[in-house]
Amino acid sequence: MQVSHEGDGSELQLLYKALAAEYDLSETRYTFGGHSFSFLSVLDSYALLDRISPEEFIKDEQMPYWAEIWPSAITLSSFVADELPVEGLRVIEIGSGVGMASVVAAWKGARVLTTDYSFEALRFARYNALKNKVNLENERLDWRMVQCSEQFDLLFAADVLYERVNLLPIVTAIDKLLKPGGAAFIADPRRRLAEQFLELAAENNFSITPFQRKYTGGSKDVAVNIYKMARQINA
Repeated sequence: MQVSHEGDGSELQLLYKALAAEYDLSETRYTFGGHSFSFLSVLDSYALLDRISPEEFIKDEQMPYWAEIWPSAITLSSFVADELPVEGLRVIEIGSGVGMASVVAAWKGARVLTTDYSFEALRFARYNALKNKVNLENERLDWRMVQCSEQFDLLFAADVLYERVNLLPIVTAIDKLLKPGGAAFIADPRRRLAEQFLELAAENNFSITPFQRKYTGGSKDVAVNIYKMARQINA
């Protein structure tokens, strides 16, 4: 399992101080694979809505979904920790938010690139990597126009199927980012849009294997499906 030697305590402290000056923060402990992790996020993501100008919203329709740790991210992280061999594999997470699944995969020995459209999300992912003493690479990625030329063994995404306009771009991004023989794992709280996403994935030559899971750590249980996507091998 990888332990980070990049960034000392002073960088961690400086980054926390900078984030605390801009946000009301919440730092929460989770246990995955029998190991205790600490993750920093925004205390109230809805408070960030006031920061989005009408001009910015018209340009990108970007909502601060990255600022919250969602049940799908927790469920995917547990799945990675307990059920998925990742050691030595090259992994990318898209729409990573604060980087929970990326941190867990790196802790298990994967070489991880964590990506998000939001530069702010990547600052939190950097903090969480330092806090949990793992190596992560950070890069901004727009799944509508993937610039990354590297391909990966595994791709992770949690709670990204919330806008119809994003469904085909996500399928296209996965197709571009996966190595031949690679697999994507997409966690979703059984939204209706997931069915349309799966139809698009099948139309684009992906096979789908669902894993049904349940998040039980909140005020109510949340059913979460993790979809394994792999390219179909033509006979």
